[in-house]
This record gives sequence, C-alpha cells and structure tokens, in this order.
Amino acid sequence: MALTKAKKNEKVQFLAQELESSTSAIIGTFKGLTASKDFELRKVVRNAGGHYHVVKNKLAAHSSKGTKVEAALQGLKGVSSVAYTDGDPVALAKALADWVKDNAEFTFKLGIVDGKVINVDEVKALANMPGKEELFSKLLFLINAPATRLATVINATGRNLAVVVNQAVEQNKFGGAAPAAVAEAHVEEAAAGEQPSGAAEPENSTASQAGEAADTAPAEG
Repeated sequence: MALTKAKKNEKVQFLAQELESSTSAIIGTFKGLTASKDFELRKVVRNAGGHYHVVKNKLAAHSSKGTKVEAALQGLKGVSSVAYTDGDPVALAKALADWVKDNAEFTFKLGIVDGKVINVDEVKALANMPGKEELFSKLLFLINAPATRLATVINATGRNLAVVVNQAVEQNKFGGAAPAAVAEAHVEEAAAGEQPSGAAEPENSTASQAGEAADTAPAEG
C-alpha cells in the first residue's frame, strides 16, 4: 500500500533526526533476507553502537540533507538499507563485515566516513583496520613502555650517583670543593671507622710527645 504524504513526511523527519548526529554510514542491499535474519542484523548493528533502517531511496535522499552522511544517500537505486553511527566507524564496519561472511543475502553498496564517500573495497578495508579501543590500547602501551624503562634508568642512576661523583672528585674533575653528595659519603666513611678519601694522615701522637720531652729535658752538668 502506497504511503500517504503525511506518512512520508513523518518518516523523513524521523530519519532526519536519526541521521543528524551521524558521522558515518554504510549502505547495503539485500535479496531474500528473512525476518529472523533481519532481526539478527539489527542486533549486530546495535551492539556495534549503530542504528539500522531499510529505506526508500527518495526518502533517504530527503532525510539526509544537511547531514554529514548526505553524500552517500543521494541517487540510490534498488533496495537500500543504511547502518549509521556517531561513534566508531571501524566497529560498525567490522560488525557488518563479520555478519556478511555467513549471510550472503546482504551486500555492501558504499559507505561514508566523516563526509568522505568510500566504495565497497574501502568499506571492507575499513573493517580490517584497528578500532578506537585497540588504537587507544596500543597508544597507552607505547606511552607506558618508555616510562617504565626511564624509571629503571633513573633508579639505577640514583644508586650509582654517589660512586660516580666521588670518583670524579678523586680525579679532581670538578676543580673545586666536593659536592654535598661526596661530603656526605666522607661522613659515612668516617662514621664507619674508615679514613675519608683524600684526608691527610695524622701525625703519630706518641712520637710527637717523645720529641717534645727530649727538647725540654735539662742538660747534665
């Protein structure tokens, strides 16, 4: 039964509202698709964050005017359906491509991503790309891996810093007073009963006292 003008306008307005926020769409066609498989397809699209409608070509053309998916819904021929999303276009393409593998009744016509119309081969290539979640996961790995290595290097440097600086002081590479780290190292050595590096050897106190006694003894007459 032919749609009345009012009913057509209602469908145009409904689809226009649905497409208004959509940034990507995949248009397909089908032959001999049963009601159960149609229900299954709608569920697949919904789980991928999208919406799905079988559309009249002229209604689709009118409804999409002014939207980001307009270019893909103009001049359609034959039976058409549209799956659209304002989310991840890769997730939608993957879901449809996987479903089509076991359901040859459905085939792709074209697609559109952020205003760029893509052909059937490009829709299939889109389905093979990593999705947003996978990209984010790889990006986080790339960010965290260098950070982990950097932390390891910093920790190792901290442990060895006192040793390296002390060696530099002993070789007189600073040309001035020892840094605080070296002074602290010397204090620790002294506390442990060790002679600080570079410290002058103390005079023998016994020998000094003996010398002083010899100098002050009265001469025999």
